Amino acid sequence: MTEQPNISNNKRIAKNTLYLYFRMLFTMGVSLYTSRVVLATLGVEDYGIYNVVGGVVVLFSFINSAMASATQRFLSFELGRNDINEVKRIFSMSMTVHFCIAMLIIVLGETFGLWFLNTQMNIPECRMMAANWVYQISIITTCIGIIQTPYNASIIAYEKMSFYAYVGIVEVVLKLLLVFLLVHIAFDKLKLFSLMVFAVCIMVFGAYKVYCNKTLTTSRYNFFWDKPLFLKLINFSGWSLFGGVANVGKSQGINILINIFYGVTVNAAVAISNQVMGAIHGFTSNFQTAFNPQIVKLYAQDNRNALLNMIYRTSRYSFFLLFVISLPVLLNTDIILQIWLKTIPEYSGIFTQLNIVYMLVNCISSPMWMTAAATGDIKKYQIIISAILLLNVLFSYILLKFHIAPYSVLIVSVAIEFIGMFYRIWFLREKIQMPSIDFFKKVLLKLSFVVIISVLLAYYIKTLLPDNLLGAFVSIISTVVIIAISIYAVGIESRERYLVIKFVKNKMKKNAQTLY
Repeated sequence: MTEQPNISNNKRIAKNTLYLYFRMLFTMGVSLYTSRVVLATLGVEDYGIYNVVGGVVVLFSFINSAMASATQRFLSFELGRNDINEVKRIFSMSMTVHFCIAMLIIVLGETFGLWFLNTQMNIPECRMMAANWVYQISIITTCIGIIQTPYNASIIAYEKMSFYAYVGIVEVVLKLLLVFLLVHIAFDKLKLFSLMVFAVCIMVFGAYKVYCNKTLTTSRYNFFWDKPLFLKLINFSGWSLFGGVANVGKSQGINILINIFYGVTVNAAVAISNQVMGAIHGFTSNFQTAFNPQIVKLYAQDNRNALLNMIYRTSRYSFFLLFVISLPVLLNTDIILQIWLKTIPEYSGIFTQLNIVYMLVNCISSPMWMTAAATGDIKKYQIIISAILLLNVLFSYILLKFHIAPYSVLIVSVAIEFIGMFYRIWFLREKIQMPSIDFFKKVLLKLSFVVIISVLLAYYIKTLLPDNLLGAFVSIISTVVIIAISIYAVGIESRERYLVIKFVKNKMKKNAQTLY
């Protein structure tokens, strides 16, 4: 009885993944090009200022990230139960809460944030006025993003990934056009760039609002007040707040610490590595976005076996999709940065490599924290995982205080992420009776075999090749082939190998029929 729904779900996930992959490939290419032009146009100093000043505003937005996860979880959960009236109520109430969060961000930003920017940040005096300009625009841009969150959550919960993909493509095209204007308009480039980003944000928000209002009847805002529902959302998001604090503290907190101890030039190296990390991470984040609503819905339907299989598959596939892109970049980081950028800030290479290693560990955990959120009972989980992740800030401060190299903070991040992953495995064993041994055998063991085989063979081939563009090209192609063979041989299960063979045979048969 469950076979047909599972087939339907798998087809929908595959279709949504393809939409998101097309979006990711296009946006990655354009984003890497535009970041190169922006770095060359702004210069290393202004580029570093833009990223660290924007980071101060993001520091306050952890409140919204907590509420965003609550909105998506409850919308997906009620859709899994097919309770449309409750979906409408959750959307409207979450929108009210997001309006309140936006007002709180403005208050915090115009008081504590403004004081921190002007008294604690390491920014050249001659650029303080421009930095304050960027800061004010960043606050407004952040608030618009906060109000847009319930619309994003609705589109993901309904699995309307085609629209999500199209808007993402339009967004990067607009940013590309604006970058060309940035080069040719005679105005303070840092100020102009922040205004351009704000303009694109307004357009994207309008697109989301119009689409949701016309297409999703449950995503039309109607103000009402329901204290029990409000408390349910706030209780969940309140505990998610710990995770938001930890994640923002790890990224922006470390970025600010690097600024205080090393200045904006090293912040530019961090920004470059984050650009590469964001582009590569798109491969798995899009894949996981397609899977996440299904994880919540399977939990809501109490379909434990399907849920466990979904967790195992998502962890493995997420890692494989990221690894096939990451290992070629890890082996050819310097030459890739030389081709991509005209000016390469110091430490960019090592920051990029360590960020990629961090992402590889992190992507294994993604379906686990989504499952933890699906349970709704996250108090214990968030307290412990947040305490673990916030160790990043403490250890980073100690390392930088003793003048250890700035990239040491990312080595700490990788080690702490391993600890967080093992805690998540333990949590799901207690919460949904996920067998730890199954996760080790079906996920971690298979990943380890693929990594060991691929790294040894790919590195050996790399040592035989010349250190130039042709050598890098051959290295990238050979590495991808080695990873693909390793995944097929030891990374997937026998039934999955059978499905791969069946898929290839069907494709070959269709092509043969087309030819004849």
